[in-house]
Amino acid sequence: MCGIAGIFNLSGSPADPEVLRKMADVIAHRGPDGEGFHVEGMIGLGHRRLAIIDLSEAGKQPMLTADEQLALVYNGEIYNFQELRAELESRGHQFRSRTDSEVVLQAWQEWGPECVHRFNGMFAFAIWDKRNQSLYLVRDRYGIKPLYWARWGSTFLFGSEQKAILQHPDARREVDPEAMLEYFTFQNIFTDRTLLKNVRLLPPGTIARISPGSDKDPELTRYWDYDFREPENPVDPREYREELDRLIKQAVSRQLVSDVELGSYLSGGMDSGTLTALASRELPYIKTFTCGFDLSSASGIEMSFDERVKAEAMSAVYKTEHYEMVLKAGDMERAMPTLAYHLEEPRVGQSYPNYYASKLASKFVKVVLSGAGGDELFGGYPWRYYRAVRCDGFEDYIDQYYVYWQRLIDNTNIKKVFAPIWSQVDHVWTRDIFRDVFEQRDIELERPEDFINHSLYFEAKTFLHGLLVVEDKLSMSHGLESRVPFLDNDLVDFAMSCPVGLKLNNLDSVLKFDENTTGNKTVAYFQKTNDGKQILRDVMRSYIPEHIVDAVKQGFSAPDGSWFKGESIDYVRNTLMEGDPFIYQFMDRDSVTELVDDHLQGHQNRRLFIWSLLNVEQWMAQTLV
Repeated sequence: MCGIAGIFNLSGSPADPEVLRKMADVIAHRGPDGEGFHVEGMIGLGHRRLAIIDLSEAGKQPMLTADEQLALVYNGEIYNFQELRAELESRGHQFRSRTDSEVVLQAWQEWGPECVHRFNGMFAFAIWDKRNQSLYLVRDRYGIKPLYWARWGSTFLFGSEQKAILQHPDARREVDPEAMLEYFTFQNIFTDRTLLKNVRLLPPGTIARISPGSDKDPELTRYWDYDFREPENPVDPREYREELDRLIKQAVSRQLVSDVELGSYLSGGMDSGTLTALASRELPYIKTFTCGFDLSSASGIEMSFDERVKAEAMSAVYKTEHYEMVLKAGDMERAMPTLAYHLEEPRVGQSYPNYYASKLASKFVKVVLSGAGGDELFGGYPWRYYRAVRCDGFEDYIDQYYVYWQRLIDNTNIKKVFAPIWSQVDHVWTRDIFRDVFEQRDIELERPEDFINHSLYFEAKTFLHGLLVVEDKLSMSHGLESRVPFLDNDLVDFAMSCPVGLKLNNLDSVLKFDENTTGNKTVAYFQKTNDGKQILRDVMRSYIPEHIVDAVKQGFSAPDGSWFKGESIDYVRNTLMEGDPFIYQFMDRDSVTELVDDHLQGHQNRRLFIWSLLNVEQWMAQTLV
């Protein structure tokens, strides 16, 4: 796991090695174990190394083929690299290291861009191919590892993080108004935009290619996409359960390969519990990590947010070496400057608990297992899917689901809030952005299962992707590699073809759930149905205590709804209501203050909106000066 950066002068002028070094140095936290550079005329490749497999100098990057026709900088882990290496050796390839990096390089030499279909893992890499004078950027199927690119004139730049790109003297630090509108609608960015104008995030499952003299953006080729659909000839449910049992054990076992110590998050929920239960069978006394919350000033549903007791109980069952930390009101503002620097732009959720969890784990291990992906693959958010499960075709589905996903500012307030820049964004229709997530619209939508599969597709492409970007940035800020076994290729392929009826408990009864239920709908939903991830629950009963398997779904959230109105209220007011915050160059101060006051006075829970304002303001203060 590493950090990569590069310069490609499309005009043919030589790449500046000093600038390249600055680009790599600013992401040194991603790779504290070493550095490397390759400058060849107009191309410059930089690398910071976090040594996980083959810790010797043989694993140093950039890595070149023996004939020096290909040069690679790579960030990630290919879990089936040993099988691929054996196949390449049978074709005459010789290896100088034990790394998966060299397998990627020689696989490209043997099969070209088609080699990506053979990779099972997480990766973002750049290949300079001297044979056809082209630079290729590649990102894994799911977007586990980020890769950014930008172009100003004939200068093409890329990096694992935006801050690497911004080290180049040609880079410009301008906010993208359209991305601001997109983020403050969805608390996420669904397109390839970032909050910085002209800086793009390479989409998951995509290869970009660019050559000297080009006056266009890179040519993008999508090599993979999710495809959730009902099987035409489903088999007996017992066969699905047996196959899931085999695949999830295989996925965890694959991702335990490491030459350094590996641990696991253990939140108290089923996903991290699944990984810990299976990993502990192969790694006795594995280290586990939990972040809890001080609930002394919390109220209502937030009183259930601390899962330390459940995590401790599972640690006892699996005999893990367990470590915990407790977050309090005030920990957010303490972390915010560093967090905003590393996160660069906020995505879904409130990310600072993840920052502290990564910080804790990094004190003991260099690799940690994360349960990301379990909910999105196996239907862990059923109260969302049933928002739009009875619709009159695709467009009606979009109308219903789009309303739900306006997480921060809805359409009734968006024009008022963004009045200062509305003339720059009035052509942007966020419903169209939402609709364009669906690249395939020819699937017949007739049954509830069809609409639910559409929702699973949407959330994997957007919500999960946002979580993965956050997970990467915050773990790597501490030089920690985070692995996600639920996103093993074989396991994902199985999940996409698993019948919805095996993921959700009872389609007929849950369709009758009243969305006007007062109080917390998530808890009310589970009390009624105990729904979501049914097949995963069934399989894991053999490994996980019953009370965990049947527990109510609990997200990893701090009680900020209470803290923002209590112990953190001065921080909120000082940041958003005093002085001259950067955000009011783009947003109407009175409108924002009115929405924030709604929360502070207890009229409406706007904790996600306040978090996003605080995060974006801190990011702007660091980036725009």
